[in-house]
Amino acid sequence: MEQLLNQIKELKEKIITNVENDAEAFRIKYLGTKGFVKAIMGEMKNVATENKKEAGQRLNEFKLFVEEKYEQLKLSSGNNSPLTTHHSQDLTLPADDLPLGSRHPISLVKNKIISIFQRLGFAVAEGPEVEDDFHNFTALNLPENHPARDMQDTFYIAQNPDWLLRTHTSSVQVREMQKAGMKNGQGKLPIRIICPGRVYRNETISARAHCFFHQVEGLYIAENVSFADLKQTLYFFVQEMFGKDVKVRFRPSYFPFTEPSAEMDISCLICGGEGCSVCKKTGWVEILGCGMVHPNVLDNCGIDSNKYNGFAFGMGIERIAMLKYQIKDLRLFSENDVRFLKQFTGAV
Repeated sequence: MEQLLNQIKELKEKIITNVENDAEAFRIKYLGTKGFVKAIMGEMKNVATENKKEAGQRLNEFKLFVEEKYEQLKLSSGNNSPLTTHHSQDLTLPADDLPLGSRHPISLVKNKIISIFQRLGFAVAEGPEVEDDFHNFTALNLPENHPARDMQDTFYIAQNPDWLLRTHTSSVQVREMQKAGMKNGQGKLPIRIICPGRVYRNETISARAHCFFHQVEGLYIAENVSFADLKQTLYFFVQEMFGKDVKVRFRPSYFPFTEPSAEMDISCLICGGEGCSVCKKTGWVEILGCGMVHPNVLDNCGIDSNKYNGFAFGMGIERIAMLKYQIKDLRLFSENDVRFLKQFTGAV
C-alpha cells in the first residue's frame, strides 16, 4: 500500500512540474493504453484486501487529476490539438462531389425496350428462372426428340431432370396463356405482354455467345390477329430503338412454337450496311425471331385455337445493346469492368 502511494506521489510531482505543452503526447504518456495511469491501476492486485478501498479512492483521485491536467493542456495548446493539427482547411466547407454511378447497359436497353412496347399497350410479365419441362418445352410444341432438348443446350437440375434453368422466357408466356385460358371462367383474353428476364444455355463463352444472357419476348393473343399486325409492331419497335433510317427485312424461318415463322434483320449499324465482321460482310444483322403462335401451343394452354390466334417474338437484349452502342464483344457485359461501364453514365 505504501509503495503504491509513493508511486502516485512521484507521478503527481512529475505532472505538476511538467513543462511540455503537447496535449496529445501527454495523453499517450499518461492516459494511453500503455500509459502510467493504466500501469499503476494494475498495482491494485498487489494491495492487501483490507487496504483496497483506500487504494481505489487514491487511484481514482489520481486518474481525475491526470484527466484534468490533460484538459488544461488541450485548452492552452489551442490550434495544436490533435483535432486541428491535421486539418488546415475549413471543415465547414461543402464536400467535393462524389462521382455518380451509372446503370448497366443491359438495364438501359431493357428499360428502353419495355418503354417502347408499353406505349403499344404491352404489359410486363415475369416468371421463375428454374422451370419444369412442360412450361419450357412441352407446352411450346417441342417433341421429346427435338434438338433444343439436347443436354448440350440446356442446364438440367441433376437431382431431377424434369427441372431445368429456363432456356427462354417463353415459359412465362405459357404461364400467362394458362391463366387466360382457364376454363372456370376466371381467364381473361386478349393477352398483350412482354417477358423480360435472364435465361441460360450450355454454350461456350465467346465474343458472340455466353452461358447466360437476357431476353425480351412478346405475345399478343386475340381474335383475328394477322401477320401484318406483327410486322407493324416490330417496325415501330425498330424505328423507336434505332431510328427512322434503319432498313428492315423478314426471312422465312422455323420455330416449333410458331407457324409461319420468320427472322427479322436490320441493316448493320456498325458498317452502315456496307459489310463488316459483325454482319459477316452481308450488311444485315439478325435481331429477333417471330411468327404466329402455333395452334398446338394455344390448345396446350387451354385457349381455343379455333377462336383465338396471335403472334409472338423474342430478342436478345445483349444483341440489341451491341448494335445500339456498337460493342463487338458480348463478354464485356458481364466482366464488371468499371472503365467499360462508366461510359454509359447518362446514356438512354
